[in-house]
Amino acid sequence: MDIVQAIILGIIQGLTEFLPVSSSAHLVFMTDVLHLPQNVAFDTVLHLGTLVAVVGYFWKDLVQIIKSFISSLLDLFRGNFKQGLNDEPFKKLSWLIIIGTIPAGLAGILFKNEFEALFSNILYVGIFLIITGFLLWASERVKTGHKDVKDMTLKNAIVIGVFQALSIAPGISRSGSTIAAGLYSGLNRELAARYSFLLSIPAILGAALVQVKDITSFDATIVVFAAGFLAALIFGYLAIKLLMKIIKERTLMIFAYYCWVVGIIVIILTVVM
Repeated sequence: MDIVQAIILGIIQGLTEFLPVSSSAHLVFMTDVLHLPQNVAFDTVLHLGTLVAVVGYFWKDLVQIIKSFISSLLDLFRGNFKQGLNDEPFKKLSWLIIIGTIPAGLAGILFKNEFEALFSNILYVGIFLIITGFLLWASERVKTGHKDVKDMTLKNAIVIGVFQALSIAPGISRSGSTIAAGLYSGLNRELAARYSFLLSIPAILGAALVQVKDITSFDATIVVFAAGFLAALIFGYLAIKLLMKIIKERTLMIFAYYCWVVGIIVIILTVVM
């Protein structure tokens, strides 16, 4: 792998990790198009790049969430845990993120082999992209929600977490499915996107940690790794900024159309070839 290929893959990872079009699907396509072997070490670097991007964008929220979580733990000993959740949104948000992360963690452990098998068949990727398109299409047809953090429930976090678990399959967009689930659950549009991105932090970190233990070799130079990392970081940050603007001012239909077109093309090419 050379620097140009690393930058291309980094750009694709950064954009598609956060735009609702499935990063896993696009990386499967591009590694096939560029005839690149599977490189677990490089994939891990790309995940770390997008992790830094989302942490950098939401760092103020994250500082407050961490402080509130620690305070919430102390509330257990003070005997006012429930009251603390009701009074302080960031305390509640910290626990909703933890709860929302559980389904994906369980799915990754229990169905790891089944999900990995899907990556070897591009036909499935095309089908799942079309499904992502329908999720986005349906989310734009529900009544606009007005729930803020204080109105979110345990059920909302679990439902959104289940959708995130399903996105382990290549072609099911993590951001697309979780934002759609948030909109189905009645969250206001900005919170649906914000919660989705915050929920991505433990998910991306978990994926990187899983890949780290599977690394057996480094068949690229440090410059190549750095190029991919920076590309994923920069374009990941820009993708978050863009989607936060779109979710507040426009609809997600452009991404639904994109998923349908790409999914249909992939299916046709797979059947013909």
